[in-house]
Amino acid sequence: MRKILIATLLSFGFAPVALAQMDHSAMDHSAMPMATQMVHVEATLNAIGEGTINVSHGPIKEIGWPAMTMDMPLMQGVSLPENVKPGDQILLMLSPDADGMYGVSGVAALN
Repeated sequence: MRKILIATLLSFGFAPVALAQMDHSAMDHSAMPMATQMVHVEATLNAIGEGTINVSHGPIKEIGWPAMTMDMPLMQGVSLPENVKPGDQILLMLSPDADGMYGVSGVAALN
């Protein structure tokens, strides 16, 4: 009985971490309100892809996002500062595109 109670408590404790790690690329974004504002957020750069970056960020209250780890598209013409590498703390400017989906419109190193 004690093991079941501990396992249950631990599963609730790790649920937010599991949700933050999930792949959001298959989410149905059609029910979300159209994005109209730019926001700034501090994040940890995890990986650099072709036209994307993978970041972990805290909650973004302005747009209703929970803390999560996600791939973010770099908007046209955006590049990373030369001194930024995975593991660094960065400041992102997120802006909505024509469809209201957020992308990275600016990156600055915080280290």
